[in-house]
Amino acid sequence: MSPISSIILAAGLSLRMGSLKQLLPLSGKPLIRHCLDTVLASGVCDIIVVVGFHGGEIAKAINELPLRVVFNKLQGSEMADSIRAGLPEAAQSSTGIIVYPCDYPLVAPETIATLCKEHDKCPDRIIIPVHNGKKGHPALFPRDVINEMFEGITLRDIMKKDPGRLCLVPVPDSGTLLEVDTREDYEKIVRIMHLAGEFPA
Repeated sequence: MSPISSIILAAGLSLRMGSLKQLLPLSGKPLIRHCLDTVLASGVCDIIVVVGFHGGEIAKAINELPLRVVFNKLQGSEMADSIRAGLPEAAQSSTGIIVYPCDYPLVAPETIATLCKEHDKCPDRIIIPVHNGKKGHPALFPRDVINEMFEGITLRDIMKKDPGRLCLVPVPDSGTLLEVDTREDYEKIVRIMHLAGEFPA
């Protein structure tokens, strides 16, 4: 398959959660580790984690993994700023970039692998997973497309700019829709993992 990089977005301050959600315990390991293990298990090896104000704590929790940590030093910045911080660190050979918000810890490795396979078929398209008719995360962007962010626009702007370059891929993975934003979200995911004993289908 074509070389792919993944940018894990972990710079959020977790204001709605009330505690640092990147490090919340989930089935015996920090929440962010689930995202990283998923990417590694999918076969994507070039991983950049973008952290913010609490970056030191997060970096310590993942320091044994094969990845690079980038600090977004802009206080109160948006997701777009973190992506711009991470993009220059992606391998120059990568033709696609997976943008993975770390608050989706239950994405299956097979979903990441599916996005990569679709990128091989349609290298100029933005690949978005869809579960039960709803768009989810993460998404895979062609390198030249996501570089449009350096023109001062956001991912949402990029996707609206030319809907014809979107490729919606159905996946049997509810984890693409399960976001940890609030304490209630976190407790729901803890229950799901407890009942299923594995990633939900």
